[in-house]
Amino acid sequence: MEKAEIKNLIERIIEKTGVTLNTISITVDEPKSTWVSIEVKEPHFFISSDGEGLHALNHLVHRIIEAKTPKTALLPDEKQQNGIGLIIDVNGFQKKRVENIRAIAHMMGERARYFKSSIEVDPMTAFDRRIVHEFLSNATDLKTESTGFGPTRRVVIKYIGGI
Repeated sequence: MEKAEIKNLIERIIEKTGVTLNTISITVDEPKSTWVSIEVKEPHFFISSDGEGLHALNHLVHRIIEAKTPKTALLPDEKQQNGIGLIIDVNGFQKKRVENIRAIAHMMGERARYFKSSIEVDPMTAFDRRIVHEFLSNATDLKTESTGFGPTRRVVIKYIGGI
């Protein structure tokens, strides 16, 4: 699905909620992520209850994009272009959340280095764990892995030595 189609889809969904849409823009942040930044007049509809409405909007848009993309046409390197790496943000809420998770990942990574041991991070959602894994992926002396099941699934940051 192309950027213009994604933009129109999101505009139509927000219009159905009755929330006034001010602006919408799409930017490619990293090779793995495309950000859709939305400015609305009443952000509390999306970001109250720890962003539950925003999570639902992201989920809905991903499912619609998946349904419109033929399964045979989706190659691994095309997933980002077809909505898999798409992150919808309302009034900067998601950006702040990602920055906080990256700060936690940095702090826990430094703790693993200092103590030269494994550090467990508190349980996180799959999206949050992905942020930690990506943030620490370039660290040559650290390795991350997810452990546990369901709501107790967490990231373990392991010190593997030498830089």
